[in-house]
Amino acid sequence: MALEPLADKWRAFGWNTHEVDGHNLQALLAVLRTFPAANGKPTAIIAHTVKGKGVSFMEDDNNWHYRIPNAAEVEAAERELETGT
Repeated sequence: MALEPLADKWRAFGWNTHEVDGHNLQALLAVLRTFPAANGKPTAIIAHTVKGKGVSFMEDDNNWHYRIPNAAEVEAAERELETGT
């Protein structure tokens, strides 16, 4: 079942809806600082993220939802996250 346009669906039910880059801590904090909403409506935050962000062999690979990395993969992922490459 297609979820998009997800934000529009929440708005249609009267929710305050915020979309944010889920990898941007400052953007997330800015949205969280708006709580509680002055209008008394419930709030939905849609944090857009990339699965496995920052690890080249994991990014956008759904297999990592259930697969466990071996020791060499953990080491490679740590190196990529430390260096940003």
